[in-house]
Amino acid sequence: MQIHFIVVGQKMPKWVQEGYSEYAKRLPKACTLNLIELPMSQRGKTSSVEQNKQEEAKRILGAIPKGARLVVLDEHGQQPTTLQLSKKLEDWLSGGQDLALVVGGPDGLETGLIQQADWTWSLSKLTLPHPLVRVLIAEQIYRAWSVIQNHPYHRE
Repeated sequence: MQIHFIVVGQKMPKWVQEGYSEYAKRLPKACTLNLIELPMSQRGKTSSVEQNKQEEAKRILGAIPKGARLVVLDEHGQQPTTLQLSKKLEDWLSGGQDLALVVGGPDGLETGLIQQADWTWSLSKLTLPHPLVRVLIAEQIYRAWSVIQNHPYHRE
Protein backbone atom coordinates (compact mmCIF):
# COMPACT_ATOMS: atom_id res chain seq x y z
CA MET A 1 0.00 0.00 0.00
CA GLN A 2 1.15 3.51 -0.73
CA ILE A 3 0.11 6.43 1.41
CA HIS A 4 0.00 9.51 -0.78
CA PHE A 5 0.52 12.33 1.71
CA ILE A 6 -0.95 15.29 -0.16
CA VAL A 7 -0.23 18.66 1.43
CA VAL A 8 -0.92 22.23 0.41
CA GLY A 9 2.24 24.27 0.83
CA GLN A 10 5.79 24.08 -0.38
CA LYS A 11 9.32 25.13 0.55
CA MET A 12 9.52 23.78 4.05
CA PRO A 13 12.51 24.49 6.31
CA LYS A 14 15.32 21.94 6.41
CA TRP A 15 14.31 20.62 9.84
CA VAL A 16 10.87 19.71 8.47
CA GLN A 17 12.32 17.90 5.46
CA GLU A 18 14.78 16.01 7.67
CA GLY A 19 12.18 15.12 10.30
CA TYR A 20 9.67 13.94 7.73
CA SER A 21 12.31 11.95 5.83
CA GLU A 22 13.58 10.26 8.98
CA TYR A 23 10.23 8.61 9.69
CA ALA A 24 9.17 8.07 6.08
CA LYS A 25 12.36 6.11 5.32
CA ARG A 26 11.71 3.78 8.26
CA LEU A 27 8.50 2.49 6.70
CA PRO A 28 8.67 -0.70 4.62
CA LYS A 29 7.76 -0.93 0.94
CA ALA A 30 4.44 -2.46 1.97
CA CYS A 31 3.52 0.86 3.59
CA THR A 32 5.36 3.68 1.82
CA LEU A 33 4.72 7.34 2.55
CA ASN A 34 4.85 9.45 -0.61
CA LEU A 35 4.85 13.24 -0.09
CA ILE A 36 3.01 15.31 -2.71
CA GLU A 37 3.33 19.06 -2.21
CA LEU A 38 0.83 21.35 -3.90
CA PRO A 39 1.08 25.13 -4.18
CA MET A 40 -1.24 27.30 -2.12
CA SER A 41 -3.67 29.43 -4.02
CA GLN A 42 -2.61 33.04 -4.36
CA ARG A 43 -3.99 35.08 -1.49
CA GLY A 44 -4.96 38.59 -2.49
CA LYS A 45 -7.40 41.41 -1.92
CA THR A 46 -9.82 40.05 -4.52
CA SER A 47 -9.84 36.40 -3.45
CA SER A 48 -12.01 35.07 -0.63
CA VAL A 49 -11.22 32.26 1.78
CA GLU A 50 -13.83 30.08 0.04
CA GLN A 51 -12.32 30.76 -3.39
CA ASN A 52 -8.88 29.80 -2.05
CA LYS A 53 -10.21 26.58 -0.54
CA GLN A 54 -12.06 25.69 -3.76
CA GLU A 55 -8.97 26.26 -5.88
CA GLU A 56 -6.86 24.14 -3.53
CA ALA A 57 -9.55 21.43 -3.47
CA LYS A 58 -9.32 21.16 -7.28
CA ARG A 59 -5.54 20.69 -7.03
CA ILE A 60 -5.95 18.12 -4.27
CA LEU A 61 -8.55 16.13 -6.18
CA GLY A 62 -6.26 16.15 -9.20
CA ALA A 63 -3.44 14.72 -7.11
CA ILE A 64 -5.41 11.84 -5.58
CA PRO A 65 -4.57 8.61 -7.38
CA LYS A 66 -7.52 6.76 -8.85
CA GLY A 67 -8.97 4.25 -6.42
CA ALA A 68 -7.25 5.65 -3.34
CA ARG A 69 -9.14 5.85 -0.07
CA LEU A 70 -9.47 9.48 1.04
CA VAL A 71 -8.51 10.54 4.57
CA VAL A 72 -8.47 14.23 5.43
CA LEU A 73 -7.05 16.07 8.38
CA ASP A 74 -9.52 18.50 9.88
CA GLU A 75 -9.99 20.04 13.30
CA HIS A 76 -13.45 18.44 13.58
CA GLY A 77 -12.23 14.91 12.83
CA GLN A 78 -11.74 11.97 15.16
CA GLN A 79 -8.80 12.01 17.54
CA PRO A 80 -7.68 8.40 17.77
CA THR A 81 -5.27 6.95 20.27
CA THR A 82 -2.09 5.38 18.91
CA LEU A 83 -3.63 1.91 19.21
CA GLN A 84 -6.79 3.03 17.41
CA LEU A 85 -4.70 4.54 14.62
CA SER A 86 -2.68 1.34 14.33
CA LYS A 87 -5.93 -0.62 13.95
CA LYS A 88 -7.02 1.76 11.17
CA LEU A 89 -3.66 1.37 9.45
CA GLU A 90 -3.89 -2.41 9.76
CA ASP A 91 -7.37 -2.34 8.17
CA TRP A 92 -6.10 -0.12 5.35
CA LEU A 93 -3.12 -2.41 4.76
CA SER A 94 -5.28 -5.52 4.66
CA GLY A 95 -7.68 -3.81 2.24
CA GLY A 96 -4.85 -3.38 -0.25
CA GLN A 97 -6.14 0.00 -1.37
CA ASP A 98 -3.80 3.00 -1.57
CA LEU A 99 -4.50 5.88 0.76
CA ALA A 100 -4.64 9.61 0.02
CA LEU A 101 -3.93 11.46 3.27
CA VAL A 102 -4.70 15.17 2.80
CA VAL A 103 -3.70 18.32 4.68
CA GLY A 104 -5.15 21.58 3.39
CA GLY A 105 -3.70 25.06 3.33
CA PRO A 106 -3.84 27.74 6.02
CA ASP A 107 -7.61 28.16 5.56
CA GLY A 108 -8.33 24.44 5.89
CA LEU A 109 -10.13 22.23 3.42
CA GLU A 110 -13.18 22.93 1.30
CA THR A 111 -16.35 21.43 2.84
CA GLY A 112 -17.18 19.30 -0.20
CA LEU A 113 -13.75 17.67 -0.07
CA ILE A 114 -14.14 16.89 3.63
CA GLN A 115 -17.55 15.32 2.94
CA GLN A 116 -15.98 12.99 0.36
CA ALA A 117 -13.53 11.60 2.89
CA ASP A 118 -13.71 8.00 4.08
CA TRP A 119 -12.35 9.23 7.40
CA THR A 120 -11.65 12.62 8.96
CA TRP A 121 -8.71 12.76 11.35
CA SER A 122 -7.83 15.46 13.87
CA LEU A 123 -4.37 15.43 15.40
CA SER A 124 -5.26 17.65 18.33
CA LYS A 125 -7.59 20.30 19.65
CA LEU A 126 -4.53 22.54 19.56
CA THR A 127 -3.73 24.55 16.45
CA LEU A 128 -0.53 23.07 15.02
CA PRO A 129 1.76 24.70 12.47
CA HIS A 130 1.68 23.04 9.05
CA PRO A 131 5.42 22.26 9.04
CA LEU A 132 5.12 20.40 12.33
CA VAL A 133 2.07 18.48 11.07
CA ARG A 134 4.18 16.90 8.31
CA VAL A 135 6.68 15.54 10.78
CA LEU A 136 3.98 14.48 13.23
CA ILE A 137 2.02 12.58 10.57
CA ALA A 138 5.11 10.71 9.38
CA GLU A 139 6.02 9.81 12.96
CA GLN A 140 2.49 8.66 13.81
CA ILE A 141 2.21 6.51 10.68
CA TYR A 142 5.56 4.94 11.55
CA ARG A 143 4.45 4.46 15.18
CA ALA A 144 1.17 2.84 14.08
CA TRP A 145 3.10 0.51 11.77
CA SER A 146 5.49 -0.37 14.60
CA VAL A 147 2.53 -1.31 16.82
CA ILE A 148 1.21 -3.65 14.11
CA GLN A 149 4.66 -5.25 13.81
CA ASN A 150 5.16 -5.53 17.60
CA HIS A 151 8.26 -3.43 17.11
CA PRO A 152 9.71 -2.00 20.34
CA TYR A 153 9.53 1.60 19.04
CA HIS A 154 6.10 1.93 20.62
CA ARG A 155 5.89 0.85 24.22
CA GLU A 156 2.70 0.93 26.22
